[in-house]
Amino acid sequence: MVFQLNQAIGKVPPNGNPVVANRYGADPYALVFGDRVYLYMTHDALEYDGNGTIKENTYSSIRKIAVISSSDLVNWTDHGEIAVAGPDGAAKWATQSWAPAAVHKVIGGKDKFFLYFANNASGIGVLTSDSPVGPWVDPIGEAHILRSTPGVEEVTWLFDPAVLVDDDGQGYIYFGGGVPEGQFTEPGTARVMMLGEDMTSVAGTAEVIPAPFMFEDAGIHKRNGVYYYTYCSNFYDGERPEGSPPAGEIAYMTSDNPMGPWTYRETILKNPGHFFGVSGNNHHAIFQFHDEWYIAYHAQTLSKAQGIANGYRSTHLGRLFHNGDGSIQHVEADYKGVQQIKSLSPYQRVQAVTIGWSAGVMTEFEAAVGDRIVTDIGNGDWIGLSGVDFGRKGAGAFSASVICLEGGGTIELHLDEPAGLFIGELPVPAADGPENQIELKAEVNGAEGIHDLYLVFTGKTGVPLYKLVSWQFVE
Repeated sequence: MVFQLNQAIGKVPPNGNPVVANRYGADPYALVFGDRVYLYMTHDALEYDGNGTIKENTYSSIRKIAVISSSDLVNWTDHGEIAVAGPDGAAKWATQSWAPAAVHKVIGGKDKFFLYFANNASGIGVLTSDSPVGPWVDPIGEAHILRSTPGVEEVTWLFDPAVLVDDDGQGYIYFGGGVPEGQFTEPGTARVMMLGEDMTSVAGTAEVIPAPFMFEDAGIHKRNGVYYYTYCSNFYDGERPEGSPPAGEIAYMTSDNPMGPWTYRETILKNPGHFFGVSGNNHHAIFQFHDEWYIAYHAQTLSKAQGIANGYRSTHLGRLFHNGDGSIQHVEADYKGVQQIKSLSPYQRVQAVTIGWSAGVMTEFEAAVGDRIVTDIGNGDWIGLSGVDFGRKGAGAFSASVICLEGGGTIELHLDEPAGLFIGELPVPAADGPENQIELKAEVNGAEGIHDLYLVFTGKTGVPLYKLVSWQFVE
């Protein structure tokens, strides 16, 4: 069959940034649990005016939090969205859900997960789950933190939580932002507060973090007994005292106590506009994974590549390095991203929504399967997986679980690039009646060692071909 390969947009091989290209994701927050990193992100979604034209992101209709995870930091599994706010959300009292923060704590011998979110800039809510991917429930049925909370009355923007569970099990929440009239130098709107043992209540009074030129985006991490509070500086365009953070950059302060006092240090990450040519707010999260430190941040790279950089943001990763004296080195944001830290095994079942790179496809929850799958598959679309280890013996066969649709077609298997070495193909029959999920298998040849793997989808043009649920190689 003659076909033309569709092109990747946003995340282009071999780059690692943005981390995914089939969805947007802003205000990233990282949770490490087991052998995986989970990224929770504000679910940016396109907004349209009355003429059907994409308009500037107003954030007003965002009621979901998107979740992806990875064990290697290049191939990411799409877990879909958490319905947080509104009548269909877990927190029905909330009208929006922005800027999540997630944390794990063992309570009563059981793993518990807590997802904090901003209800626009008027309060902070919390959901709980027994799993990092849900299902999530609202344990208190109301906001977790409001301006009636002790010490919070003067916070301009009550949002952007970050959470730390310290070595002794005590939890702390960091939040706040905004600039009171004329107070650009010392806004006084950053806060830290102790959490209750249950992580869904607060204790005592919120303390002020005197962050110079504070704007938004609380972050917290601990290393070698030092607490690092990180934040985004405001966009004041007047003169700044020497040593002050420039506009829209990620700055940090340190303390030997999670509640302070804090000492301002410097900035570590310039505004996205410096690196990618499209400016906007700056939001980050710092985390440790397998003894190395990383920073997640957002930029409008995917939407820029699509020609619609109207405030629709995507998550990126970079390495973070601490110097011997504990100071943090400057971060250089880029499209390259971070190094893959482990190979992907093709001999274990792989969810189709685990994607390194892609062209054309989307993902959605399929009720009949009970999981998220790859959809919108058209002729010339493809999925790429980075660093797949076929071993010395190599693979002998490929199997896939698919849902047949009108078109049917073929899954071609290529190594190292979409048009690279051809190792086999799997015919997918057209649906004969209602949609049904079937398992198919085909022989392959030439898949040995470590390669990038590409699943290239071919079939009739203009009709839906099939949906992909999962796949696996056998030796």
